[in-house]
Amino acid sequence: MGLTRRVIEVPVVLTVSSVLVFLLPQLTGTDTARAVLRARSAESTPDAATVARVTHEFGLDRSLPEQYLSWVGHALSGDFGLSLTTRTPVGPQVLAATGVSVTLVLLALALAAGIGIPAGVYAAARRGRLLDKLVSAASVLGVAVPEFILGPLLVLIFSVTLDLLPTSGWGTPGQAVMPTLSLAAFPAALAAQLTRAEMLDALERPYIDFARAKGITRHRVLWRHAARTALTSVLALSSVFFAGLLGGAVVAEVIFAVPGLGRLLYDAVLAQDLPMTQAGLLTIITLALLARVTADLLHLATTPLARAAQR
Repeated sequence: MGLTRRVIEVPVVLTVSSVLVFLLPQLTGTDTARAVLRARSAESTPDAATVARVTHEFGLDRSLPEQYLSWVGHALSGDFGLSLTTRTPVGPQVLAATGVSVTLVLLALALAAGIGIPAGVYAAARRGRLLDKLVSAASVLGVAVPEFILGPLLVLIFSVTLDLLPTSGWGTPGQAVMPTLSLAAFPAALAAQLTRAEMLDALERPYIDFARAKGITRHRVLWRHAARTALTSVLALSSVFFAGLLGGAVVAEVIFAVPGLGRLLYDAVLAQDLPMTQAGLLTIITLALLARVTADLLHLATTPLARAAQR
């Protein structure tokens, strides 16, 4: 029932989110007609007739329910209107930026898993020893250092001092290295901590002693038995990591000039570009919800107990 309920929740949450995103001008006290005029002209105090004309042009003189139904109908077809700053369609820009952000987030997740999970497994296997202490210290550092500090530090080391990597941009493997590193540090640290804690619990289970008694090698005991149990919690939190990285991508994309969704949304907020801001927010919410459902499906596929609970 849990997965079914989660799937049913998606359209409900999206509907509520779309209403809140649509009401963003009312919630922030923004006069949409005047925001449009400010974007079109440098004139700071447009006359009442001009404001009334723009109000009618954008349908702002209709009731809120009518405006919402019209807006959400166009949004479902990918039409979020024109950007107030560039006067070009918002949809293609958001789609292109989304592809960049999803690629960056998936690279960061893969790197975080590739570093954090083995680190947590081997730290638990060597509890109290040097490796365990090093992993614990590194994970604390990874959690404590924010991206707006780590990003410039990476630029200072790899671009300024060593001259190995480009400072900004997107499109080549070299340009992806530092944004991925800065974004992966926090989830890698959390994955290491969580994997270590789950592994310590798994290694105390009776079936591990039974596996050892059968003469199974230490490596197989760690990865075929203990790690499979421990990783269910990490997998269950993968959607949280994904959603968190989407939010954290704003910092990385601004620092490294990556043309992703976070950078697009950041620029739109600064420019008071309402259509772009609404489209960006709704896209991020949709991606987070889809990631949550996908994580549940993966958890269901890899966990026998979860599958049994669904029957």
